[in-house]
Order: sequence, then structure tokens, then C-alpha cells
Amino acid sequence: MGDINLINNKHLLWRAGFGVGLSQISELKNIKRKELLKSLFSQDHSQIIGYSTQDIEPPDYVASKASAEIRKEIQKVNQQQNQELNLNFLDKMANSKSQLQEKMTFFWHGHFATRINNPKFNQHLLNIIRKNALGNFKDLLTEVSKSPAMLNFLNNQQNKKDHPNENFAREVLELFTMGIGNYTEKDIREAARAFTGWGYDKEGNFIERTKQHDDGSKTFLGKTGNFTGDGLLNIILEQKATAKFITTKIYRFFVNEKADDTIISGLSGDFYESNYDLKKLMTAIFSSDWFYDKKNIGNRIKSPTELMVGMMRVLPMTIQNPENLVVYQKLLGQTLLAPPNVAGWPNGKSWIDSSTLMLRLQIPQIWSGLRPLDVSPREDDDVDMGMKSREALKKSFKNPNITIDWQKVESAFRQKDCQEYLIVSSENFSMNSVQSFSDKSIKMNIINLMSTPEYQLM
Repeated sequence: MGDINLINNKHLLWRAGFGVGLSQISELKNIKRKELLKSLFSQDHSQIIGYSTQDIEPPDYVASKASAEIRKEIQKVNQQQNQELNLNFLDKMANSKSQLQEKMTFFWHGHFATRINNPKFNQHLLNIIRKNALGNFKDLLTEVSKSPAMLNFLNNQQNKKDHPNENFAREVLELFTMGIGNYTEKDIREAARAFTGWGYDKEGNFIERTKQHDDGSKTFLGKTGNFTGDGLLNIILEQKATAKFITTKIYRFFVNEKADDTIISGLSGDFYESNYDLKKLMTAIFSSDWFYDKKNIGNRIKSPTELMVGMMRVLPMTIQNPENLVVYQKLLGQTLLAPPNVAGWPNGKSWIDSSTLMLRLQIPQIWSGLRPLDVSPREDDDVDMGMKSREALKKSFKNPNITIDWQKVESAFRQKDCQEYLIVSSENFSMNSVQSFSDKSIKMNIINLMSTPEYQLM
């Protein structure tokens, strides 16, 4: 069965963060849940996620008057800045002591999904999410809704009186707050009218363009009035369906993809009564006995980000070409700042196919320098898309030149059973198969443990 406290602590560290950090190995068996939770809930208010590359702002670029040469240079700089933002985000997840704050930022990054080229807008949105990740959902929703990244991505800059654009209003209701079945198509149309005039200026500052706002009477979710965008968000938050929708999504991400209606009902009721206090909701989840039920442990497939960051937390690395990590994200199907659509990334078994599983199992060996990365086209690749995209990745790929401090790792794991710390649910796991391919050194045991299907679960 194993040490119950150790199993529960591993479970908590993976769900409320990105796994066991190397510095936590020595205390993991003995630290009490309350103490561990306290460390997880600490928040970092001093640092933001950003990039250092200088902006290039040619005159009238937004108005499409820049030359082709300047446009090409802008595209290049945007790409560099977004890549730097991506890697800084990844670094925060791997190295921040405020693990729950980073995990919640990662969760909301998929919930409020945007995909735009403007790095300044991306940086702004990411930091809004990080600042409010464990705060109040009303503040988070309001600030995200007024961010240039979201208004740009969902076309609310084009939402004007007499010519309403419904994209933003539809996604606010369907994906960000209430969920399908709790509103009508008429509600979407009326919501779009309330959001007319919401936009941003050339610097990306939120503005309400009063001349473009429909100030007529609107009927939304049974209420009638001259609603603005803020008023509309308040009505949405008055609906218990909103609290239930958000609680359900959080439960499925942090606890179990199979929803428990009884537990969710209690959590969402308390969440609503707390006026959407996210810290209270997450405390209730991680402090409960049911969170540590056997059925909730080791039942989730790690997303590519969780897999990579989890390895980075336990293996101290120096990476000469960190941009190479973006190639791994693309190959594994989860590139930060670039979700597939407004619904964000799917979870669970969608992460695994014949190609991604093979790469996931090989990453520990690749990063340890024991084998090269193969990005050649697969047999089942689409002739036009798969082969071309993989060839492009092959050209952009640089050897990561990762140096792992194995001396530190071996010191932390000395006289310890590696599997106890690296495999979340190791009840039916046998080290025999791992050691048969190993020289039984700590280094090879860890590499081989990370190369097992069981390591893909958390």
C-alpha cells in the first residue's frame, strides 16, 4: 500500500502544483497536510511574466500602411517576444514557490483561451490571470473581458450599435461563465448589444466608445433595462448556474474528470455564497477527505505542460537553447499562448496517440542525452500538413544542450526508493521491469521510471 502520508502529499503536489520539487524530497514523508497546503497557497505578487525584447512600433502599422519589409520585421519581433513569454511562463511553473498560483494561472490560461500575435496583449492578459488566479472570480472575469487580447480575439472591437457582433457575448456565456443550456439565443443577441462599444485604443487600453454603444432597453435572462457590459456581467454572476459551471470545470481539472454531482453541488453553493472567492473554493477542495480518495489518485493523464514542468522540477537543468522547449510543446500538442481554439485544450486521453505517447516516453532519455529527438514525418501524417509542419519543426529545432545536475539528484534520492516519489499511484507498479533495463544507479532508475506509462499519470 505504501506510506499514506507520502501518497497523499504526492497527489496534492501534482494537483495543486506541478509535482514534487527536488528540494521537497527530504520532507515529503513527514510534512503534514496543513503545512504543505500553506506553502502551496503562498502567492507571488512581486514578479510578472514578461519579455525583454524591445518593441518595434512603426507608424500606422495597425492601419496597414507599413512596408512589407517592416511588416516582416514586426512579425519576427512578435514571434520572439511571444516565445520569450512562453518560456518565462514555463519557467514560473517550474521554479516558483507559489505552485498553486502558477497551476491556477495555467488552468485559467486554458479557460480564457486566446490566440493572437500581439505579445504586448498576451503579456497583459497572462498577468491579469496570474494576479487574480486565486482571488475573486468576478474580478478575474471583468478584467479578462476588458483585456485587449480577449476583445481582439473575439472581435468585440467590431461590435457596434446597429451592427452587433455576437462572438464575444456568445463565448462569455457558453465557455467562460454559464455553459450551454442556461441561456437562449435571444440572450446572446441582447448580451452582444450590451457589449457594443467595448474596445481598446492603440496602446491597448480599454475604452468604452459611447457613440458606438447601443443604449436601448435590453432583456437578458429575464431582466429588462439599459444594460452596459458591466451590468451584464453582474447579471451573469447572479446566476447560480455560473457558480456551478465554474466549480464543475475546476473539479474536473483538479480532482476527477468524472464529475461527482453531490460534491459539486455543495462546493458550488458555498462558492456562490462566498461571492466567488476562489481561494476558499480551492481550500475546500484540497482540505477535504474525499480529495484523497483512492479513485481520485493517479487517474489523470498529465498534459504536455504538466509532464515537462514536472520533470524540470525534479531534475535541476541548465538549458542552453530553451527555445527548443517550444518545439516539444508543438510536437506534444500544447503550445502555451496558442490554444487550438476559444474552448482551450481538451484533456485526458486526447493527449495520447501513437506519436505523442512515444515522444512522451522518450523525453527523459532525450533530455538526459541518451538519444536524439526524431522529428521525421510519421507514416500516418497528412501529406500536405503533417509532413510540412514536421519538416518546419526539424529546421527550427536546436539541440537543447541540457545539462542535468545528477550529483544533486543522487544526493536527494540517496537511500530512498525512487518510485515512491516519482510514480503517483505505485500500488501495482513493479521496479523489476525498470531495473532490468538499468545499471541500477539512481540516475538510470530515474530516467527509466520517467519513461514508463505510469509516469504519464498523476
